[in-house]
Amino acid sequence: MSARIWFSPEARAQAREAAIWWRDNRQKAPQLLARELKHYLQLLSDTPSLGRSFEHSDIPNLMRVLLPRTKYHIYYVHHVDRAEIEVVAFWGAVRGRTPLSWTRR
Repeated sequence: MSARIWFSPEARAQAREAAIWWRDNRQKAPQLLARELKHYLQLLSDTPSLGRSFEHSDIPNLMRVLLPRTKYHIYYVHHVDRAEIEVVAFWGAVRGRTPLSWTRR
């Protein structure tokens, strides 16, 4: 059974911003980020354990998976009891830092 995926408002805004930047600045492959994100969301839906555990003091059971071609991370929590994946951040790995402003709702 596939898990339903939904984005927090912050993650949705981050993904939109990244997609716009990618489309405007990667002339040779403007749709690569959108395609890779779609592919990995399907993989996560089918295999929620795909990512690696990522420690965060406010978000228990946080995981992340790297999109290898575009170097973005999907940070997510798998809610096993509801068969849902909550994407809490979409963040460029090349930034050299992680999102610090996360708080639990």
